[in-house]
Amino acid sequence: MTSSHLLIRPKYIIDAGRNKKYCIFVNNPTHILKLVRDAATKKVLFMPHAIRQMTRPDRMITTDEVRSVLEKGELIEDYQEDPRGHSCLLLGCGQIGRPIHVVCSPKQDFVAIITAYVPDLGEWSEDFRIRRMR
Repeated sequence: MTSSHLLIRPKYIIDAGRNKKYCIFVNNPTHILKLVRDAATKKVLFMPHAIRQMTRPDRMITTDEVRSVLEKGELIEDYQEDPRGHSCLLLGCGQIGRPIHVVCSPKQDFVAIITAYVPDLGEWSEDFRIRRMR
């Protein structure tokens, strides 16, 4: 079992890069959330992949919706060993009440938005907090 992906509650997840299923806990889930929120007050940087995902016609996620998730969202997964740097998955609500997932990585002077998407019920539990097993 590796520690590259951590969850708030014990849940099984799939590491697509290694095709492994495992279940682990977050040691201090509020730490990454505080880092994200502090960094978001300085600057929010949208990576090209995030912009492509946000502007898909079936999604059309606004920057205000992403900022709302950063400010009020719930930590779902914590990726402490992400090659891009410590990152996490947040769940929040968009302007029309739709669920939105944001993967972000806090840096010293900004938070990088890696991707943002509307989660699919085929891949997530009904509350969009737990990945479904394949």
